[in-house]
Amino acid sequence: MKILVTGGAGYIGSHTVVELLSSGHDVLVLDNFCNSSPCVLERVEQLHASQKPGVARLQWVEGDVRDRELLDRLFAEHSFDGVIHFAGLKVVGESIERPLKYYEHNVGGSIILCQAMEAAGVFNLVFSSTAAVYGTPERLPVCESHPCGETNNPYARSKLMVEHLLTDLARSDERWCVALLRYFNPTGAHASGMIGEEPRGVPTNLMPYISQVAAGRRECVSVFGGDYPTPDGSGVRDYIHVVDLALGHLAALKWMQENRGVGIWNLGTGRGYSVLEMIKAFEAVSGKAVPYQIVERRSGDVAECWAAPSKAEAELNWRAERGLDEMMADTWRWQSMNPRGYAE
Repeated sequence: MKILVTGGAGYIGSHTVVELLSSGHDVLVLDNFCNSSPCVLERVEQLHASQKPGVARLQWVEGDVRDRELLDRLFAEHSFDGVIHFAGLKVVGESIERPLKYYEHNVGGSIILCQAMEAAGVFNLVFSSTAAVYGTPERLPVCESHPCGETNNPYARSKLMVEHLLTDLARSDERWCVALLRYFNPTGAHASGMIGEEPRGVPTNLMPYISQVAAGRRECVSVFGGDYPTPDGSGVRDYIHVVDLALGHLAALKWMQENRGVGIWNLGTGRGYSVLEMIKAFEAVSGKAVPYQIVERRSGDVAECWAAPSKAEAELNWRAERGLDEMMADTWRWQSMNPRGYAE
């Protein structure tokens, strides 16, 4: 197949592109590089050339998913079989401060993309959603039938709005096939150490912050909240290796070949770890001390959240294979080999 990947130079997108190429799919990445760099895709190309040269082709275009003229041109020039839609903004704190920006990019960009897809006759779409659409879980583990709507921040609401949009599209026109993938907490990196998570500025996700502290780039980890009703007082999350997450997108594409309508799946491990457990696990694997301090809770966070991943295993034949030690080892390998990220 030939797949358009919006936001394909980002953390999850780049790892997904590697797996798409390894599976023989041609890929065109559309990315405005607002939180990434073209050198990410250059490294993806190098990885692909070393693994399966000549099997599949990677192309990329710099541009914004909200640019309808550009989208129309790309759909006219390429015969896409489907789209994986990663492009969007994802920082919870920023979404609280600048909600209009998040609705414009995440919801507005998705609307424009779907309009261009419809005009081009392309109706297969995998959407990068989030477990944050569940808000504060009423029960654990969280399954796909858990109520959504009481979300905690504009980022999560923007993702849920797009889920509603895509569901309405599929109900209105049987040609649409939509996979809504609700991610839990991605971490880790490609085993080669060539690509990984490198946010611009101060990391807002836990693992890049931990690894940057271990590498000496930052002084200590801020643990947001030490008084949650959890075993050690710190927040508990379901951390999933980014390669397992990437493979979930390939499983969704395979599902699309035999199904129509809308599918919704959690992509998680079914196991929760606290922030303090993650710090200790990283210290054990890396051999580096990771100093931390407990600070006030962060607005929009919940105490605990982990997935019930059984639906994805039953319907997509997918489950997370990589454990906590592998997540830590791959994160540290990436950080060690790239102490300044993609800048070097």
